[in-house]
Amino acid sequence: MLDHIGIPVSGYNAAKAFYGKALAPLGITMIMDLSAEITGDGNAAAGFGRERPQFWIGESGKKIGPTHVAFTAESRAEVDAFYKAAIAAGGKDNGAPGLRPHYHENYYGAFVLDPDGHNIEAVCHKPA
Repeated sequence: MLDHIGIPVSGYNAAKAFYGKALAPLGITMIMDLSAEITGDGNAAAGFGRERPQFWIGESGKKIGPTHVAFTAESRAEVDAFYKAAIAAGGKDNGAPGLRPHYHENYYGAFVLDPDGHNIEAVCHKPA
């Protein structure tokens, strides 16, 4: 349904480092890093994805939000690895890995707040 999404970040370099580490267990890497001159709006932007950039962060200089973004994990182990990597990268716990049966019986997710307070999730919908 969505082609890509972008969120503003107040600390661009810190956010790039956080997302680079937090999303790596999901096979998501930074694919593009655009300078403020290239974007045309005076703010740098970085695009993360598996094959093409689908998740963008853009410097804003101020905190805006929070926003919620959920990334698909291929397994529960990937959700666990995301959570561990995101916490190690400076994220704050917002829901440890586990089943969320109130969504559906196989909803296995983990939630971390990024440096701007955005709620970042990894979720696997497959049975164990």
